[in-house]
Amino acid sequence: MQGQSATGAGPRTGAWQAAHDRSLKDPAGFWGEAAAAIDWSRPWNKVLEDSTAPSYRWFSGAELNTCHNAVDRHVAQGRGDQAAIIHDSPVTGRVTSISYAELQDRVARFAGALQDLGVAKGDRVIVYMPMVPEAAIAMLACARIGAVHSVVFGGFSARELATRIDDAKPKVVVAGSCGIEPSRIVPYKPLLDDAIAQARHQPEHCVIFQREQQPAELLPGRDLDWQEITAAASPADCVPVAATDPLYILYTSGTTGQPKGVVRDNGGHAVAMTWSMRHVYGVEPGEVFWSASDVGWVVGHSYIVYAPLLHGCTTVLYEGKPVGTPDAGAFWRVIEQHRVAVLFTAPTAFRAIKRDDPDAEHLGRYDTSSLRALFLAGERCDPSTLDWAGEILGVPVVDHWWQTETGWAIAANCLGLEPLPIKSGSPTKPVPGYDVQVLGDDSVPVAPGNIGRIMIRLPLPPGCLPTLWGNDERFRASYLAAEPGFYLSGDAGYMDEDGYLFVMSRIDDIINVAGHRLSTGGMEAVLAAHPDVAECAVVGVADQLKGELPLGLVVLKTGVDRPKADIARELVAKVRDEIGPVAAFKTVLVVPRLPKTRSGKILRGTMKHIAEGTEYRMPATIDDPAILEEIQEALVAAGYARAG
Repeated sequence: MQGQSATGAGPRTGAWQAAHDRSLKDPAGFWGEAAAAIDWSRPWNKVLEDSTAPSYRWFSGAELNTCHNAVDRHVAQGRGDQAAIIHDSPVTGRVTSISYAELQDRVARFAGALQDLGVAKGDRVIVYMPMVPEAAIAMLACARIGAVHSVVFGGFSARELATRIDDAKPKVVVAGSCGIEPSRIVPYKPLLDDAIAQARHQPEHCVIFQREQQPAELLPGRDLDWQEITAAASPADCVPVAATDPLYILYTSGTTGQPKGVVRDNGGHAVAMTWSMRHVYGVEPGEVFWSASDVGWVVGHSYIVYAPLLHGCTTVLYEGKPVGTPDAGAFWRVIEQHRVAVLFTAPTAFRAIKRDDPDAEHLGRYDTSSLRALFLAGERCDPSTLDWAGEILGVPVVDHWWQTETGWAIAANCLGLEPLPIKSGSPTKPVPGYDVQVLGDDSVPVAPGNIGRIMIRLPLPPGCLPTLWGNDERFRASYLAAEPGFYLSGDAGYMDEDGYLFVMSRIDDIINVAGHRLSTGGMEAVLAAHPDVAECAVVGVADQLKGELPLGLVVLKTGVDRPKADIARELVAKVRDEIGPVAAFKTVLVVPRLPKTRSGKILRGTMKHIAEGTEYRMPATIDDPAILEEIQEALVAAGYARAG
């Protein structure tokens, strides 16, 4: 699809350029107009408050309620009968549809139950839930009464949950009794009990949503049953909050081992989410939008819960996997059954589908004609996966780039503005609002095609983090100190002559081989293009002579039975041919699987530590710790992991 228009002729020729230019030249005018899509209970004094730069605030002085805008507003406009949430759960065999009117009632009643427990504006509530509608209801209920929610991925370890309890200091924890995986039930309540035992801060109450697959034993006095307290509660009204008040805290891993609490405000977030649905994703109110993620991640916050509902769409909340529930046709079944217009998922999901069904045979069993576009994000998308998805689906495949900190896309092909030609390997161009620069170590923009640090000139647009929870100094040190007037993305890449951005890797993944700065992402793209490779990773391993040497790890597609040594030799030759001998690429290991987070990100840093034999901390977000033992064995057998 390289060089092809994403959807043919764009809605307005030059619309992206005009929008991007204006957003940088007149950010107050641009976002002030966008804010007209939101109901405000009090207008702002100033669209962009810059008197405290480099800390900026959007819509200072204004008041609104995010839950009103996501739920009540649509009911008042006559859309109460429209489906708001479709819960599709192949692990339980159930599909449930909740209308906007029903959602309004359920959210208001649970919000009333929280108020009965003493939760008020500004109080924190931790949500520790599986992928059930009650997770979204709990988030919206907090927003309704001005409480600040912090969603922790269901099944996180007790230690990590305890860390978040101590940092957020919640008055109440809302949890499910269990989560359901394709092959097992994961009890949440014992993890919650252990976390509270470890934590210094003690929440006053825990509200437990009992699932019939494994109900939990409640602790008298502290634990309360979701159904019982909701049935006894009166519906709560929406409480106006300041646009600059926090809506939620979302913790992301920090380099010190102490997680960073990313703060999202109410006003800027609501404006950015609403604007992005139409202009980035090209979706209209009433259409079905499916983000195949989890509410525990930023994608789930932004594009399972808030953005689709703020825009008046129907959102799919999926409790399943891309493969194994029951097979590699799971996504196609959901698209057909619910007439999904736009799908947003991680590249790793499509790599899993491609690995199990490389010829897309399952796709032929379903009618996916409702699908207009596929968006991929969460990690760098290799061109071979993007091209394969485009070929089998026959729709634009948009690789877009963003972070937990930004909350929405930094760079994307904005289908609702002006679909641009696709370049495989690029998330296209910066989204309006983002002034993206690629700087060298000398703080000067690098020439097109040269790799540098990807930075964003301040101010960040609405929806991005204004600070870290309770730690303004850490916010400035982590994101603003590297280059005055800029936000440090932590990613490295380049822009080409056409202004297309290429995000190659984390800055830490740029390796130095005998003085040459090389991107591991570029090497991964070469490996991924091999017909036998399902997924791969390249890490830099310390070397006394050259500084670092690249090491490739690959997982083969299902059914490949050629000798692994032959494939490894082909891959080494392919990298040396396409990148050059300067890469000093000599070793490829074929492994059964790669260690990943639950959101699908490959744990390259952890594999680097194992290969170098240095100590590392077990990542809190790892999907399956047993994979690290497999990687360790493979590396030891190949002469790595010298220190065990």
